[in-house]
Order: sequence, then C-alpha cells, then structure tokens
Amino acid sequence: MKKETNPKDAVGIKKVPVSVVSSPFIMGVGLAMMEGARKYGRHNYRVSGVSSSVYYDACMRHLMAWYEGQDIDEDSGLSHILKAGACLSVLYDSIINDTNTDDRPPKMKNQNWIKDFNKMSEDIIKKYPKSLPPFTEK
Repeated sequence: MKKETNPKDAVGIKKVPVSVVSSPFIMGVGLAMMEGARKYGRHNYRVSGVSSSVYYDACMRHLMAWYEGQDIDEDSGLSHILKAGACLSVLYDSIINDTNTDDRPPKMKNQNWIKDFNKMSEDIIKKYPKSLPPFTEK
C-alpha cells in the first residue's frame, strides 16, 4: 500500500532548503573561499575579525568590475560574482560570530530612503512610459 506522503517529507519541508541555491554557485564560492584560505589561512577572519567597510568595498569592487564587463578577476582567475559571494560569506560570518567591527556610517535618519527613491523611479516611468531601448553589449 502506497502512503499519501512520506512522514520524513512532512518534517523535511519545514527545514531550510539548500536545494534552492544554485550548486555551481555554492561550489564556485567554495573555490573563492579556498583561494582566500590558501592566501590568508583558513577561517582567519573568525580569529582576527573583519571590518564591515573592507568587505563591503571589496564586494562592490567585484560587482562593479563584473557589471562593467570584466567577468573574471585577473588575480584569482575566478568570476567576480564568486569573489563577491565570498566577501559576503565572510562578512555575514563575522556578523553572526560577533567578530565584525561595524564601521558603517551612522544610520540614516530616513530609513525609508530606498522607498522614496523607488517612488521617484515610478514617477519617472509614468512620465516616460515608452522608454527607448538600451544600448547593450549583445
């Protein structure tokens, strides 16, 4: 007799789903983390701690390089996207392990500033509903 559901399914579906994250991304970030481990020592950031601004800056440099057309980081030979992922991994690890020096600027008084800019963006789209096509690489 076939069961309607497997009892393990009822429990398993309530747990964090790793299957929703791209396996090549996880493995690629693993490569980027391995490179850092070889250069600086595995898990050095947990012992020495990190500054938020250093990893924010590094992550943003990788993302900007990628966005401007440089797919591969010249130093590592890895995708800038993977290097940015490694930066975020270290940053988040330092936050949850309380080894982070939070050197971000003081909080904005207006915590809705992104919503405000998004509203302005909507207003521009309403004003110019038929946008000209973008110029792209391909």
